[in-house]
Amino acid sequence: MESAATPLDQIRARIAHACKVAGRKAEEVTLVAISKTHPAERIVPLIAQGQRVFGENRVQEAQAKWPDLKERYPDIQLHLVGQLQSNKAEDAVRLFDSIHSLDRPSLVSALAKAMDKAGRQVPCFVQVNIGAEEQKGGCEIADLPGLLEQARAAGLPVTGLMCVPPAGIEAAPFFALLDKLARDHGLAGRSMGMSGDFETACLLGATHVRVGSALFGTREG
Repeated sequence: MESAATPLDQIRARIAHACKVAGRKAEEVTLVAISKTHPAERIVPLIAQGQRVFGENRVQEAQAKWPDLKERYPDIQLHLVGQLQSNKAEDAVRLFDSIHSLDRPSLVSALAKAMDKAGRQVPCFVQVNIGAEEQKGGCEIADLPGLLEQARAAGLPVTGLMCVPPAGIEAAPFFALLDKLARDHGLAGRSMGMSGDFETACLLGATHVRVGSALFGTREG
C-alpha cells in the first residue's frame, strides 16, 4: 500500500516521523504547500486531499489565481513566502493570511499602514539572512533586534522568524541558529525547511515547512 500513497501523504508521514524522533507532536508543524508557478488545476487535488495551507512567492501571481479558490474553499490559508515590495503591501495584506518575508524598516512602515487601512492584522515572520549571503534577501542577524523593536512599536503581529539556508551545504547549523534567535527574542514561529531539508528542520524546531517540488513535481513556468 505504500506505493499508493500520494506525495502529500508521504510528506505528512515524513514530517510525523521526524517530529516523533524529536519528541514533538506532528501537529506542531504546519505544512505550507508552495504552489508558485502552478495553476489552479494542480492545486485543487491537494485541497481535495485536505491540504489547507498554501504559499506563493509573488503577489501578482497570487492575485491571478487565489481569490476564486479562496471563495470556493473559505478555510484556505495563503502565505506569502517571497520577497515583498513595499508598494505591494496593501495588496499583500488584503490577500494573504501570513507574510514570511518582513526584512527591512521600509516594509515595516508599509505593512503597518496597509494593515491599519485594511483593518486587518496579518501575522508576519521576519526573514533572516541566516547565511549572510549578499544575493539573498533577509535582515542581517546583527540588525534583527532593531527591526523587531521597530515592528513591535508599529503594532505589527510578528510571530516568528524565517530563513533560507545557503544552498549546497548542510542546513542543520542554520536551522539551529534560527531556532536560537527565535528563542532569544521570545518568538514561537520558525519558518524553515523546504523540499530537500524539511525533516532536518522539523528535528530542529520548525513550526512551518515550505514544501513545493516534493508535492507538485517540476515547476511550470
